[in-house]
Amino acid sequence: MNRIYLDNAATTPIRSEVLNSMMPFFDNRFGNPSALYSYGQEAKKAIEEARDKVAAAIGASEDEIFFTSGGTESDNWALKGAAYALREKGNHIITSNIEHHAILHTCQYLENQGFEITYLPVDEYGLVDPNELKRAIKDNTILVSIMYANNEIGTIEPIEELVKVAHEEGILFHTDAVQAVGNVPIDVKELDVDMLSMSAHKIYGPKGVGALYIRKGLRIDTLLQGGAQERNRRAGTENVAGVVGFGTAIELITQNIDEHIKKLTMLRDKLIDGILKIPYTRLNGHPIKRLPGNVNVSFEFVDGESLILSLDMEGICVSSGSACTAGSIDPSHVLLAIGLPEEIAHGSLRLTIGEENTEEEINTVINKLPKIVDRLRQMSPLFERIKKEKKLV
Repeated sequence: MNRIYLDNAATTPIRSEVLNSMMPFFDNRFGNPSALYSYGQEAKKAIEEARDKVAAAIGASEDEIFFTSGGTESDNWALKGAAYALREKGNHIITSNIEHHAILHTCQYLENQGFEITYLPVDEYGLVDPNELKRAIKDNTILVSIMYANNEIGTIEPIEELVKVAHEEGILFHTDAVQAVGNVPIDVKELDVDMLSMSAHKIYGPKGVGALYIRKGLRIDTLLQGGAQERNRRAGTENVAGVVGFGTAIELITQNIDEHIKKLTMLRDKLIDGILKIPYTRLNGHPIKRLPGNVNVSFEFVDGESLILSLDMEGICVSSGSACTAGSIDPSHVLLAIGLPEEIAHGSLRLTIGEENTEEEINTVINKLPKIVDRLRQMSPLFERIKKEKKLV
């Protein structure tokens, strides 16, 4: 059975070019970048070349890019680093209630350390209102962290407007752009953000490596101590192969980003149109301001886990939300935040399209999904009762 993979927001398959660029650093170029001899200097040079590629991809300078173990570490570093560095100025941080758990759980940790956190609400599409941000700012506000694009419903936030509101009050702004980098054009200078988180495995690179953009001149506390790596700001022997792979991946995806967006948007809209023909189905997230490959839909009278398992038996891989909470039985905090009742939130699917998906695969999903939904609904006593009450066919 040929599998159809539609969970690219969770992770992407590594490109062959990326893997090929990494292989020498597992073998004959294995040196520690901190070493002075040639093996080490070869590795150090490779890291700096990758740093240049990451910087170029987001409009930054190379000395503003700091490699990490991934998006989660980047988010933790941005929030904790800024919070502790600015503690004497204030202890109030603002975020949204639909952030990734790498942000939400870090905020909860900071609350236990004496910081005050405001969680901004979102509208029915998952958008943060800049006016809500303005109203939430206090004299002791030191940081705002709003994601660029939501990992579950794909909504793209008005980051430039939000940054402007924060900066008018002299407040730092961080954005979790893990889902956005490689899927929308990003220029940190135009956005005017102070910090931005990235991850390689969302853009056809390796797992276990990411980066944090830190605007030049901004000083935040270090998250890890123990060495002088990353210009004394992130200790630990560098993941050379991973960093090299990240550089190759981000260079490849941003070189042809317009074509990438065009293809994914076409497949996304085709999939949405096909799925919404199923009765009692709704699209979650903004219909236009959304990531090009993101489709999040809710099916009434159906359990999302049953849908996932049924689709998997047909060789179709999808998810119900964030990969970090895939094992949870609780409904998505994002779907609850946009106003979905729990019973409808439980019947949701996230289908995220990638570079390797084809129109034929999308047609297959559109053909198979209605039959699966119908079969599962026939097993639902609630659906049977509503059919009788409304005389549905």
